[in-house]
Amino acid sequence: MVQLQAYPHYYPVDYDYVKQLPESWQLLPNIAIFQERIDRNHGNEALLSVTIGKGVIKQTDVDIKKDSSNEDKSKYKLVKVGDIAYNKMRMWQGALGYSNYQGISSPAYIILKQKIKINPRYFHYLFRSPFYTNYSKRFSYGIVDDQLSLRYTDFKRMYSIVPQLDTQNRIVGYLEKKNDEIDRLIRNKEKLIELLEEQKKVIINKCVTLGLDKKVKLKQTELGKIPVHWEIRRLGTIGRFTKGGNITRSELTTLADSIEDVSAILYGDIYTKYDIVAENIVNKISKKTATNSVQLKKGDLLFTGSGETKEDIGKCILFNSDQKTYAGGDIIIFKQIIFDSHFISYSQNSFIAKYQKFNSAKGEIIVHTYGSKLRDVTMPYPPSTDEQKQIVEFIKKEHQIIDLAISKAQQEITAIKEYREALITDLVTGKRQAPSGQD
Repeated sequence: MVQLQAYPHYYPVDYDYVKQLPESWQLLPNIAIFQERIDRNHGNEALLSVTIGKGVIKQTDVDIKKDSSNEDKSKYKLVKVGDIAYNKMRMWQGALGYSNYQGISSPAYIILKQKIKINPRYFHYLFRSPFYTNYSKRFSYGIVDDQLSLRYTDFKRMYSIVPQLDTQNRIVGYLEKKNDEIDRLIRNKEKLIELLEEQKKVIINKCVTLGLDKKVKLKQTELGKIPVHWEIRRLGTIGRFTKGGNITRSELTTLADSIEDVSAILYGDIYTKYDIVAENIVNKISKKTATNSVQLKKGDLLFTGSGETKEDIGKCILFNSDQKTYAGGDIIIFKQIIFDSHFISYSQNSFIAKYQKFNSAKGEIIVHTYGSKLRDVTMPYPPSTDEQKQIVEFIKKEHQIIDLAISKAQQEITAIKEYREALITDLVTGKRQAPSGQD
């Protein structure tokens, strides 16, 4: 990796976010660089969005498929290739960018066109840097963060660092090359994490259907081959179902350390906060709210009763906490009395169990399942709880090894992103210079 060098000479600058600049660099008010483009009545152009993560993209590339734009697009603003657009309510969060497309944008966006000869991609990097988004926040007005707005009249009073055009071009060329390399590294790390997560699922499925003894005799069943001494049971034959109570997220208390509060799990937490086991419960509700719910006992199994996709419906976690905890609505509680609860939690997250829950779920936009459906989920079980516990311990150990590898990959992704952020900041502030050969 090339060690980037500082510029040979600097001069002092007495301004908000910069104290010195390389010779020939300028600090100019934005009004000297940009003017607002207000060009309407282009309703036939493609719709563009300004995002925090990707800058300016086509509306058709937005992950959320719902079109929230107005039917009458006569007031939408024209964006040309090379313009910079920013969301005035989210500029301070980095919702801005250089446009590679011609199209139209929401009236809430500010469209900037250049007044002098510049490389607008350089300003894309400058404006999205953390120090500049923080700087723009101080020029944004609103009672709370969600209402902060950076109007063009305030944007034009701000100052930007402006190198000579050839330097801008060199910085952009170097950053685009490095960004490609960094994005490729991140994609590879993310792919590795996906494979490791899939490996965890494979381990679960293999262990809860075949056990640990590779020499054991197998028998053919409607669920495939299983150990000869295992038995197939419907979930409804080893316990009973009940429903969680009427707790909404708006009823969660803000003082989590209040001695009067008790813990709560909502169905969304099962998707986002827990993998197989719920031990540390962070949500709190008042004792009054708890009277409308159902208290959990250690060893209870919790199923999601609704969700956005059939693939996620009926996810199962084990409640393994001594905290006084209550279950919210759309949680289906399973209290079993025969087998090891931890083994059942793994079993109910296997491919075979998920397939059965997928087929029995109902709904289009919001998908639902019920205790009456879950009770028919059929899985193989070792009759001995000792064997079940051995399988649980094996899965936990194998998952711990994989989780360490996942954690390492996640840390590496964080470090790569921090490196990119530092690199961009160094280059756009003149602290380091991009090599002329683009090495």
